[in-house]
Amino acid sequence: MAPPDHSLVRLLAGWLPRQRWFGGKDGPIDELSIGTATELRTGDPGLHHLILDVRQNGATDRYQVLLGVRRDLPERLESHLIGRLAGGRGIAGHVYDAAYDPELTGPLLTSMANETLVGPLRFRRAPGTGIRTDLEGVPIGVEQSNTSLVFGDAYICKLFRRLSPGINPDLEVNLALSREGCAHIPAVYGWIELEPGAGIAWDGTGDEPVTLALLSEFLRTATDGWQLALTSVRDWFAQPALPMTGPAPGPAPAPTARDAGAAGGDFAAEAERLGAATAQVHRDLAAAFGVAQAPAAELREAVFAMHEHLDQVSAAVPEIRPHARAIRAVFDQVAAEARTLPVQRVHGDYHLGQVLRTDAGWVLLDFEGEPARTPAERRAPAHPLRDVAGMLRSFEYAARFLLARDGDLHPDTAEALETRARAWAERNREAFCAGYAAAGGPDPAEHAALVRAFEFDKAVYEIRYEARNRPSWLPVPLRSLARLAPG
Repeated sequence: MAPPDHSLVRLLAGWLPRQRWFGGKDGPIDELSIGTATELRTGDPGLHHLILDVRQNGATDRYQVLLGVRRDLPERLESHLIGRLAGGRGIAGHVYDAAYDPELTGPLLTSMANETLVGPLRFRRAPGTGIRTDLEGVPIGVEQSNTSLVFGDAYICKLFRRLSPGINPDLEVNLALSREGCAHIPAVYGWIELEPGAGIAWDGTGDEPVTLALLSEFLRTATDGWQLALTSVRDWFAQPALPMTGPAPGPAPAPTARDAGAAGGDFAAEAERLGAATAQVHRDLAAAFGVAQAPAAELREAVFAMHEHLDQVSAAVPEIRPHARAIRAVFDQVAAEARTLPVQRVHGDYHLGQVLRTDAGWVLLDFEGEPARTPAERRAPAHPLRDVAGMLRSFEYAARFLLARDGDLHPDTAEALETRARAWAERNREAFCAGYAAAGGPDPAEHAALVRAFEFDKAVYEIRYEARNRPSWLPVPLRSLARLAPG
C-alpha cells in the first residue's frame, strides 16, 4: 500500500472520536498518524490493515482499523463510511470500517487457517485445531470496547481496537486455561498478531508480538448473564403485590431477599452456580500461573493506590464526593488489618456481561482486564476476591439498571422499586458468595472488609468510566453507593 496522504489522516481524525471503542472521548486529539499500513486484499473492494498512533495530552494510544475501499459504496455500508478520497499518493474511493463488510472479513478465517504472514501481520491457528474458511463475519450489535465478529454458528473473532503492548491477556489466559482443561471457557481456534520490530516503538514488549485479534468458539445457544439477570429483575419489579413476611394485621413490610426468591424468574440458583464456576476457574488459573504470597506492605500499597484513585475521580466527578468519607473508612480498615495474602492471576473485569449460560453450565469470557487499566495492572496477580467483588457490583448494577433507564419516575414509585432492587441484589449476592465458598473459593464472609474495599474501588472505577463514556448510566453506580456508602 502506498503511504496514505494527509487527507486520509484528517478523515480518520474526524471519524475516530465518534466510535464507541475510542478511549479518548474526554479530550481532543493532538496528533494522529498511521503507524503501520498493510494491504490485505487488492482490487475493489480492497482491504487495508491500519494501526493508528493517537496522541492526546502527552500520551500515545494505538488503535486497530480494518479499512475497506470501494469505488461505489453499497447502502448497507453507508453508516460505516469514514470518507471519500480522490487518490493522489494514497488510495482512491470510499473508505469505511471494513469490520462491517462480510465480503472482507471472511478472508480473515482463511489467513488464520493457513497461518499466513502478510508484512508485519502473522495469522495463527491454535495447535490441534482446524478452521472453516467458508464463513463470513458479521459484527455483534452491542456496545463493546472492542469489535466482535460472528462467523456462522462456529466462531467469534474479537478485534482488539485499542491495542496493548505484548500478548493480550485474553489470549494468554484462554490458552493457559485450555491447557488446564478448564470446562468454563470457550475453545480457542486462532489469533492475529503484529510481529516484533514492526516499526512501532511499543514500551515493555521486548520480543513479544502484539495481539490484534482472538478467534474463539461461538456458543450459539448460550444466554448472556446480564440479560438473564435483567429478566429476573424485570419479573420481580412486575409483581403486583408482595408476599407478606411479617405479622398481620398492619402495613405490609418492605420486601426482603426472601420475597425476591418467591418471585417468578428467580435468579438465585443461577447466581449460586455462577459462584461455583468462578471458584473452579480461579483454581485453574492458580494451577496455570501459580500462587504467590503478597506481604502486608503490598496490601497497604494497594490501599494507598485506591485512595489516589478515589482522589482523581472525586476531582473529576463531583457526584461521588458525598460517599468519599465512607469509602475511605473501609480502605483504612483494610490497611490497618493488613496481613500476608495469597495472590494469583484473576479475570480482572468480572461482571454479568462477561459470562454466558450454556446448556452445560456457565462460561467465562473476556480475560482482557479493565479497559482503563495499564497492561501491567491487567496482568498483575490479585486476590481472587477482587473478581468476587466485581460480580457483586454487577448484581448491584443489574438491580438498578431499569430504574436508571426508565428515567423520571414518581418519587413513591422510585422508592418502592429501589427497595425491591435492594432485595434482589441482596439475595443474589448471598447466593453467589455461597456457591463460591462451597466450591472451594475463599469465603467472602470471612474477608468482609477486603471484599467491601474491592467493591468500593470497583465502584469508583465504574463512576469514572460512566462519566467519560456513558453519562446516562452514571446514576446506576451512584444509587448503589447511596446504600453501601451513605454520605
